[in-house]
Amino acid sequence: MPSDITVYSKPNCVQCDATVRKLDQLGATYVKVDVTEDIEALETIRAIGYSQAPVVVAGEDHWSGYRPHRIEELVADAQEAVES
Repeated sequence: MPSDITVYSKPNCVQCDATVRKLDQLGATYVKVDVTEDIEALETIRAIGYSQAPVVVAGEDHWSGYRPHRIEELVADAQEAVES
């Protein structure tokens, strides 16, 4: 599965950890970016309107917070695209 999913996170973030855990559980490929170490990444998520982590970006879709239903939909859609 291609990695077009980016998780902007920070250390000691329960929702960030839950998001990554769910992606791992579903076998998704993603890039995890620590916004406390990457100022450009922090500016990127602020520019699209977010001020708290995690922020998940997948193509044109993005959201903040732990949203297991959206993660499941995202991974299912990606799997369907690969199988087509």
